[in-house]
Amino acid sequence: MQGVRVGHGYDVHRLTEGRRLILGGVDVPWERGLLGHSDADVLTHAVMDALLGAAGLGDIGRHFPDNDPAYAGADSLRLLEHVVGLLREQGYCVGNVDATVLAQRPKLAPHIPGMRDNLARVMGVDPGQVNVKATTEEGLGFTGSGEGMAAHAVALIERI
Repeated sequence: MQGVRVGHGYDVHRLTEGRRLILGGVDVPWERGLLGHSDADVLTHAVMDALLGAAGLGDIGRHFPDNDPAYAGADSLRLLEHVVGLLREQGYCVGNVDATVLAQRPKLAPHIPGMRDNLARVMGVDPGQVNVKATTEEGLGFTGSGEGMAAHAVALIERI
């Protein structure tokens, strides 16, 4: 069995009126939120996909299908708890996570410490093992035009 494994996650959601903007479990005050079956937390979804990928366990669509009413409005941090449990069942723990949110607006810097702390707490690691960044795309593409947000994450998992 391999002692160290790496996975990559990517997620994207459309911005819309009438929804809360949840990123890394933080309720970010803004006029629009992300559209999705769950709370549409694009950051946490990318982190989950990176962890699942590292363990060779598929993706979040396999574990939490968007046509299953059980996940309607689901708190993505609770889904992350489940993913961490799956890793433990396979004999792995989280080594570290590095993630980037792509969003033209709002400014996310003031909220990043809370995102990092939430993700670390749920994954059972020190906040120093989790890095969250945000970037604009200089007005380019769907994130730059404000149509949606995306997130990338890379995770390293280790054999327990």
